[in-house]
Parts: sequence; C-alpha cells; structure tokens
Amino acid sequence: MKQFLGVDIGGTNVKFGVVDTDGNIIKKKKYPTKEVSEGGDFCGNFSKLLAKRLKKFPDIASVGIGIPGTISADGTSTLDLPNVPALGNQPLVKILKNDFPNLPIAMDNDANAAALGELHFGLEDIPETYLFITLGTGVGGGCVIKGQVFKGGDGNGLEIGHVMSSTGKTIEQNIGKAGIIEMAKNYIAEGKLSTTLSGEFDAKMVANAAHEGDELALQVYHDMGKYVGELIVSVVRVLDIKTILIGGGVSETLSYLEKNMYEVINAFLPEYYTKALDIRLATLGNNAGILGAASLGINALEGKL
Repeated sequence: MKQFLGVDIGGTNVKFGVVDTDGNIIKKKKYPTKEVSEGGDFCGNFSKLLAKRLKKFPDIASVGIGIPGTISADGTSTLDLPNVPALGNQPLVKILKNDFPNLPIAMDNDANAAALGELHFGLEDIPETYLFITLGTGVGGGCVIKGQVFKGGDGNGLEIGHVMSSTGKTIEQNIGKAGIIEMAKNYIAEGKLSTTLSGEFDAKMVANAAHEGDELALQVYHDMGKYVGELIVSVVRVLDIKTILIGGGVSETLSYLEKNMYEVINAFLPEYYTKALDIRLATLGNNAGILGAASLGINALEGKL
C-alpha cells in the first residue's frame, strides 16, 4: 500500500504524518515551530527533518505541505506567513525539490489543503465540487472544483474570512474567536441576558456555556448564524456551488446557529440555489491538517496540481 507524507505547518508546531491510501495515519511526529526556525534557516532545518522521515519511511510516494498563509502563483514559494515569520517569502518547494528531485512535492494554504482532504479521505461521499469553510481562531475557506483546488487568479483565492459583513467588519472579525469573545462581553455589559460567564473567558468557555443552555452564550451563536449565513450567500452567489462543508473548532456549535443561518440564506438566495443546497459538517476533525496536506501530495503525484 502506498504511503504519503502530510506536513501541517502551524505557528506552534510542525506536524509530520505518514498516511496510507485509506486515510489511516500510520505515524505522527511533531516539532516546535520555534525549533524548526532556529538560526533563521527554516527551509534548511525542514529539509533535514524531511530527510529523516523519508529514511524511516522509504515507501513514501509524495509529500504535501499545508501552510498558514499565502503562496506564490506557481505554488513553490511562501509569501506572507504572520504566524511563522521565519518561513515568510521563502522558496521552500524549490529547495526541497533540489534536495529530493524524484519526489512529488506540493504546497498550499492549509484551508485549501483541508478542503481537498475531505475529497480524498473524508468519511462521507461528497461531489467533486464543493466549498469548505473553517470556523476557528479565524475564518478560512477552500474550494474544490471537479477534484482540483480552486486558487483564484494568483494562487490565493477564497480568503473568505475577509468578506465584509453587514456590521462593517469582516466575517473573521465578527465570528473568529476574538469576535465571539467580544460579542459575549458586549452582551454581559448590557446586562439583559442571564449567563454564567464573567471575568476573563475564552471562546471555548462560551461554547461550553452554550452546551449547558446559557442564555447569553446561545444568543452569541444565534448572532453568529446571521454572519455565517451572509458569508454563504456571498460565496454561493459568486461560485455557484451548492455543497458546503463546515469544519474547524467552532463547527461543533453549528446546531446553535443553523436557524438564523438558514433564515438569512432563504431570504437572500433564490430557489435555484436553496433547493439543492447541502450544508454539512466536515469529517476529518483534528486530523484535517495532516490528511489535507497528504492529499496535496496525492494530487501532485497524479499530476492534478
């Protein structure tokens, strides 16, 4: 059975995962991003770590790399990576292809990778064309059209977290983790809704309060539903895509925002879209980063990038 290496580069850790064709992660290994960045030579250090993985797993057929930022149009160099500054504006793939000339290697934004991962390794059957929305610390997106990642004009399309909303803020400012906390604090200041939240709290605590039926926390997610609905209306109108997967940490609270989300969708989308609209949760959970990255390598191996 073939094996693929998926690498999920984040601000805290660089995670390597050996994945088989069925989507089983055979082996995981992570390194602190700070350690990989030592000496200002992220690419060189990364190449050495990759060599170790390849030596231990010589049957790896391809390598895919997901990064938290923008890339060059040809997919070989990083551009802006605020959370991994040592990897910003670096020709990572060019360096790796020089070090490993016979190995298919691909790199893309981590949201695009996670989107593609659902096609290759998802637990449910999905069409080859769909939108992927990730709700977490921020709001990200990816799109797969006929089995290939849609990248926009110069490789960095679908930055849907920056779509404007009716509040005059971006969607990410509204419903990223910071936005959730801000909404909750504003409602606490108004003092009209009962809540167990007080003092300093994080977005996870708001979610936990909602699970326990907290009136204020549930109102926050009701508001979030409106903004997610607005986002879906905008993107569906532009892309004409009717299957939407929602992933990320906030996706666990989808049931609390669905009512308001669908009210907005039904108010602003005609039947052409709504009669076939399929909105569901993504299936890869915490493994989306590694499996998504591995799927990039699979597409590279198959000549689909």
